[in-house]
Amino acid sequence: MVYGVSGAGKSTLAKRIGERLGVPYHPIDDLTWEPGWVEVPDEIQRARVTAICDDDAWVIDAGYGRWVDVPMARVDLIVGLDFPRWVSLGRLLRRSVIRIVTREPICNGNYESIRKTLFDSDSILRWHFRKFKHNQRRMRAWHADPGKPPVVLLTSPAAVERWLSGVGKVSA
Repeated sequence: MVYGVSGAGKSTLAKRIGERLGVPYHPIDDLTWEPGWVEVPDEIQRARVTAICDDDAWVIDAGYGRWVDVPMARVDLIVGLDFPRWVSLGRLLRRSVIRIVTREPICNGNYESIRKTLFDSDSILRWHFRKFKHNQRRMRAWHADPGKPPVVLLTSPAAVERWLSGVGKVSA
């Protein structure tokens, strides 16, 4: 499970890990949003995540509080993207502007817009500010807790690349 704040690069890294390991990658946003930005009810989200985690191998790119217990019970490794706010916020802004300009579909055919990205009460930018410290504390607490699955905390994009270069390599 790749964990971090919005904009840190969870989806990109999870997809790359899945490709390196030959393991299915499941973008969580596709499981939590329907067309028209309709949020999937919590019990359906939980059922969808449970079905994924019941498989032998998977990579996901988040752990929402309402169902994080499901992957935590089965996960082999948590990769925490513990970047400074300016890194994830800069990535989030850049990504959102590109998606708005190019009309790139996301989350089951939804589109980012200036209104949705900047001004809605559930905008991705507001979400980033609301959840940054919470997500940071959570992944650091997991990392410090020997009773939790192993956690790799990566604190920069360069650290991600160094760590990823060893993923999928078999020692002789």
